Amino acid sequence: MLLKVAKSSVFLVLAACTVNASAFAEQAEIDRKAVIKYFEDKFEDGEKNKDKFFPYSTDAELKGFIKGVKYNDFGIGTYSYHQAAKDQYLTFKDGIMPYEDAVEKGGKLYTKKFANGNSLATCFPDPTVANQYPKFDETKKAVVSLTVAINNCLTQNGEKPWDTKKGDIASFQGFLASKAVEAGKVVDIKIPTKEATEAYERGKKYYYSQRGYLKMSCATCHVQGAGQRVRNESMSPLVGQTTHFPVFRLKWDHLGTLENRMSGCITDQGQKPPKDDSKDMQEMLYFMGYMSNGMKIDGPDLRK
Repeated sequence: MLLKVAKSSVFLVLAACTVNASAFAEQAEIDRKAVIKYFEDKFEDGEKNKDKFFPYSTDAELKGFIKGVKYNDFGIGTYSYHQAAKDQYLTFKDGIMPYEDAVEKGGKLYTKKFANGNSLATCFPDPTVANQYPKFDETKKAVVSLTVAINNCLTQNGEKPWDTKKGDIASFQGFLASKAVEAGKVVDIKIPTKEATEAYERGKKYYYSQRGYLKMSCATCHVQGAGQRVRNESMSPLVGQTTHFPVFRLKWDHLGTLENRMSGCITDQGQKPPKDDSKDMQEMLYFMGYMSNGMKIDGPDLRK
């Protein structure tokens, strides 16, 4: 099924185009608005749009879709358009979250002194900055995710880097995300330079490129396939995918980073995922982050 969806002309929404790199911030915004329109049109009315967007969904499935979903609604992923899933999600949110202890631990890690007397608070004096990552580091001329920025802080202060997928790094990110939520922050990814525009373009290309023995891309599932069901799960849309991390997945039974989730997703595509701190991974996350610009930070959060 997905191999057929992968050949959809929807890829043209973000087809690569030749532009002056110095003007690419403008083009990136055109990309984002095109994606917003695509998803809002797609989920305006699932039953009405069956032939155009959901040819593999049953009438019963589409009857359970919420109508008129807008851009900012997509911050909760699949729960934004699937009524039964949203009801279950909101029920969970009313209770004690399984990541609360991890976030509390992250707050302690924030002020814990390194051997040299500094701390993570030295590197992140404003704990509400999670909404700005991934960001383009103009000194390094490279994209830096929050995960990489944290490990850079540790190593620059003589400490050992943390596991990039779970554990202390996810706990600390959970603390930073919770502070961003308290401050009412929204995703704010900047494209400040020619090098940054080129990094964004490469990240977009990676997200849309088919790889692996299944010849799938991230977009296969999360653009063309968003809203389609694979086994017992409906696939989430590209917009809003970065807003809720770190996330506690019931499947994992722990809080995990965005890199953790993307590595698993790429593996499911039949590909070998790039390393978490690699150029490919960082630039892909940069593109994904920009596609959610203006959406509220909602992390940490809970997913299946």
